Amino acid sequence: MSERIKLLRKTLKLTQQEFADKLNIKRGAVANYEVGRNQPIDAVISLICKTYNVNEDWLRHGKGEMFLPVEDEVGEIVSKLVDESNPFYDLIIDIMHTFNNLDDKGQEIICNFTADLAKRIAEKEKKEDD
Repeated sequence: MSERIKLLRKTLKLTQQEFADKLNIKRGAVANYEVGRNQPIDAVISLICKTYNVNEDWLRHGKGEMFLPVEDEVGEIVSKLVDESNPFYDLIIDIMHTFNNLDDKGQEIICNFTADLAKRIAEKEKKEDD
């Protein structure tokens, strides 16, 4: 499993710290998993699978595909956005990392700003259509 955790992290193009931060675990724990010093407990395995849409059978046993199939429209859109062939890939990843590293209040401010901006754009478009 240690090699698969490292492969997953590298496939996601994350540092050990970034991978750990998203899971709310310590970087050292990730390092220990990757070198096989420690095995993650079931709760951490479940968290990795949920957070990164990973096939648990692949993570535990190396069977099947690394990622679960994308089943919904939003997931498919996100999958396309984070595809390396997308010319905005680096920008999107930077935005996601920056947002993820904000505290709850910072994330709330960004969400409120974005909602207000979307509302203003919709109002402007409505006036133009009238």
